[in-house]
Amino acid sequence: MKRIGFTMLFLICLLSFGKAQNYNTGIGLRGGFTSGLTIKHFIGPKSALEGIIASRWRGISLTGLYEYHNRALNIDRLQWFIGFGGHVGFWNGDYAKWGTPGNAYTVIGLDGILGLEYSFLEVPVSLGIDWKPAFNLYGHSGFWVDEGAISIRYIF
Repeated sequence: MKRIGFTMLFLICLLSFGKAQNYNTGIGLRGGFTSGLTIKHFIGPKSALEGIIASRWRGISLTGLYEYHNRALNIDRLQWFIGFGGHVGFWNGDYAKWGTPGNAYTVIGLDGILGLEYSFLEVPVSLGIDWKPAFNLYGHSGFWVDEGAISIRYIF
């Protein structure tokens, strides 16, 4: 019994020392103007990769992001994050307010992300809120600032 207690204490100390993440991988839903699926995987103590498959204007977009995480407001399990990446999207012009009916759009661009994430201790769930501006370089070019979302992930 002492050995199990010592091992548990050692693991808790090891996991809490210098780490920002509270989990390794999370998979879930993202809801906002662009809604879809999200997966986040930590590749280091404070760095993660996030992939987003989202739908908007009856089209689809794929986004890949690199994110830096750190503890927020000195609250356990609450983190702020910032990151960058890119996207490719395929949209139908019939359903976009800016689109031309009958046209399909393929866009390629750059993304940024800024947000907060809290992972619960009692249940394997994380809840996040973020703002993800994007700049389309190809296709329907321009700066998009309206992509904010709430994400809920099952964490491993």
